[in-house]
Amino acid sequence: MVVALYTSRLLLNRLGVSDYGIFNAVGGFVSMFAILSGALSSAISRFITYELGAKDYNKLKIIFCTGINIQVILSALVVLIAESIGLWFLNTQMNIPESRMLAANWVFQFSIVAFVLNLINVPFNAEIIAHEHMSAFAWISIIDVSLKCLVAYIIAWAPIDELVYYSLLYAIECLIIRCVYGIYCKRNFEECTYHTLFDKTIFKQMLSFAGWNFLGSSAGILNTQGINLLINIFFGVTVNAARGIAVQVDSAVKQFVSSFATAVNPQITKSYAEGDYTYVQKLVCYSAKYSSYLLLYLAVPIVIEAQEILHIWLGVVPEYAVIFVQLTVISTFADYVLGNSMMTAILATGKIKAYQIAVTILGGLVFPITWVAYYLGASPEWAYIIYCLIYVGVIFVRVHYMKVQVGMDPAFYYKKVLLRVIPVMALSFAIPYFVIIWMNQGIVRVVVTTFLATLSTTIIIALMGLSDRERKKILSMANNFLKHKHIRK
Repeated sequence: MVVALYTSRLLLNRLGVSDYGIFNAVGGFVSMFAILSGALSSAISRFITYELGAKDYNKLKIIFCTGINIQVILSALVVLIAESIGLWFLNTQMNIPESRMLAANWVFQFSIVAFVLNLINVPFNAEIIAHEHMSAFAWISIIDVSLKCLVAYIIAWAPIDELVYYSLLYAIECLIIRCVYGIYCKRNFEECTYHTLFDKTIFKQMLSFAGWNFLGSSAGILNTQGINLLINIFFGVTVNAARGIAVQVDSAVKQFVSSFATAVNPQITKSYAEGDYTYVQKLVCYSAKYSSYLLLYLAVPIVIEAQEILHIWLGVVPEYAVIFVQLTVISTFADYVLGNSMMTAILATGKIKAYQIAVTILGGLVFPITWVAYYLGASPEWAYIIYCLIYVGVIFVRVHYMKVQVGMDPAFYYKKVLLRVIPVMALSFAIPYFVIIWMNQGIVRVVVTTFLATLSTTIIIALMGLSDRERKKILSMANNFLKHKHIRK
């Protein structure tokens, strides 16, 4: 997370605000094709994890090979669409300075290469997470961000246009990570040897699952990359640069929180495959609650001290970056932290038609409402406000379908999660806020605010956010850990 954030600073300084905005706008446009891949990626991950839970290893081999076949076919489709409709849109509709159009076209081509490599990586990534080899997942992630940082550092000695050179090196970095995933999986998981297998029944099942999941993915892509394009059209690449900073912060924060969710999600799917629905419900609530608490440790100081933190981090802070970062961190609670585990449980059932229709209808309102707001003269930050308000509503849609699909009583979720998390959040933000009233802005205030936020959040979680049983369990774990360290010494 730290390396990823430092990489953003390097990139902004090396490329400048305008070229950084171009990279985010063009790269974000290519990422819109994830609408085609996201649905199938979720299907592959779900089927691999489910069969591990069901312990059907022969079927697991077929699913892996089928997943590879699907991603190769999809890659060809993405390239075809990108090189036709995508090129037309880039050169005729996007708001990019004329002098940088050639560079933008090179960014577009290398972004397609990187996208396809990441797409083919999905089954291998799913295997590592499904098998719960979290140390391997962590090390590969560290290698990934370290290489990205190295790429951002060496573009200062670019023999060609820096933006084009960075895009080329970024694609090469994606190729290296693709090879690392492939080598690790082939050596550690028996089913990860590719054969030209094609099971018509499994292929249809995965496509059927992906077809409905495609609906939900479309809303997600429109609400991220689609909004990115709206910002480009209405406000230009400078505001795209600010959004790029917010996206980097959002990705880093989610990466921090997802370390917990990544460990829990395979257990949710496997428990459902084993028929242990009570445990599934408990895992969903624990994941949402503890992920929210983890996020608070980053969210409180970032939101309160966004101006100074961005200044320290970037040096040059693009206009709107501060409000974008504050709002995107807040919206992460609604769209990701509180909803991720419920979505995993619903996907585990395989019965997702009604759920995806409902989520798509509600979540899909963000893009058109933002479009209308911008057309009427709204400022850029309204995209985040609209997004946050609508995805608060999506939480209750997900709770409803947890009742329908998994049998969870909505009152159970409200009691175990919302009634615990909301008061903790309110007090965690309120207490450090008094520091900024009495202290002058600067690095000293950031340090004091961060320390107070960490201390007060910990106390509030311990007193209000945990049950008596959870407090005793955590204290017991801490005592055992300290005793173990003492014995080793």
